[in-house]
Amino acid sequence: MPILPSKYQGPPFFYLNGHFETIIPSIRRKVVGVSYERERIETPDDDFLDIDWVRKGNKRLLVVSHGLEGDSGRHYVTGLAKLFGQNGWDILAWNNRTCSGEMNRQKILYHHAASYDLRSVIEHANKKYDYDQIGLVGISMGGGQTLRYLGESDFPLPKNVKGAVAISAPCSLIESAATLNLRVNKVYEQKFLVKLREKIKKKAIQFPEIDVSRMDTVKTLKEFDNLYSGPIHGFKDAKEFYEFCDPYPFIKNIEVPILLINALNDPLLEGNCYPYQLAEEMPNLYLETPKRGGHVGFILAKSEFTYSELRALEFLNEEKD
Repeated sequence: MPILPSKYQGPPFFYLNGHFETIIPSIRRKVVGVSYERERIETPDDDFLDIDWVRKGNKRLLVVSHGLEGDSGRHYVTGLAKLFGQNGWDILAWNNRTCSGEMNRQKILYHHAASYDLRSVIEHANKKYDYDQIGLVGISMGGGQTLRYLGESDFPLPKNVKGAVAISAPCSLIESAATLNLRVNKVYEQKFLVKLREKIKKKAIQFPEIDVSRMDTVKTLKEFDNLYSGPIHGFKDAKEFYEFCDPYPFIKNIEVPILLINALNDPLLEGNCYPYQLAEEMPNLYLETPKRGGHVGFILAKSEFTYSELRALEFLNEEKD
């Protein structure tokens, strides 16, 4: 029953609550010294993904999946890249479609269930290089993608994928999405909407059948997903979209060791985002729920790296059979 006590004692005193712990690092944290080499790869549906490498000839590879409207340059990705790069790992930080600074070719964009693109990235890495060990870290939405990828029984997992870490992962997407309806969380919702509106407007130039005439009437992420994210990806509405993208049903199928770090004061997580019962039943699911940390926070005083980054390194450095 690997429900783990957390050693995280919390951030400096001026991080007053989970919102401070979420927002301040997102705005202020900078990681220097990470230099990527970009590669563009083709996908099976005639699209492309931009992936960013830090290669030093190591035999271990870390694959990092970013969060909603993030990219490989976000602090939580570059922090992992720098830390793991200093400790004997090569890095592959991939960008979801539309997140690398250039609009993709196909009508679809990306979402929490885009594990098919993560699969393409890992297949490409294995074809190009000979790694003994691949470790995965997914942050927020990327954590959901990682959980789904590991639990998709229709696809055999490469034997060198030895373990994974999911940080601030919306294990129950329906419950996580509902938190954005709370007035206190409107700042996060509006931040996402500003970026997503611009992407859909650009996508409508490529595909004029996308009707953006009602774009300015959209006030919530659920309305946006009802009108755009759901239909563009083949779903009738937001509810059907969220149900399909929910990673929770896939967790029970995961066979490799996985560490899930979700803070109890994360403003964007609720309910089964803390899968205690699954952790009690699964010998390979290690659930750590610190009291503090916010959403993708986990700041440490006088440390260049966050608690979650250091914990991910510790976990993936352990011997995996």
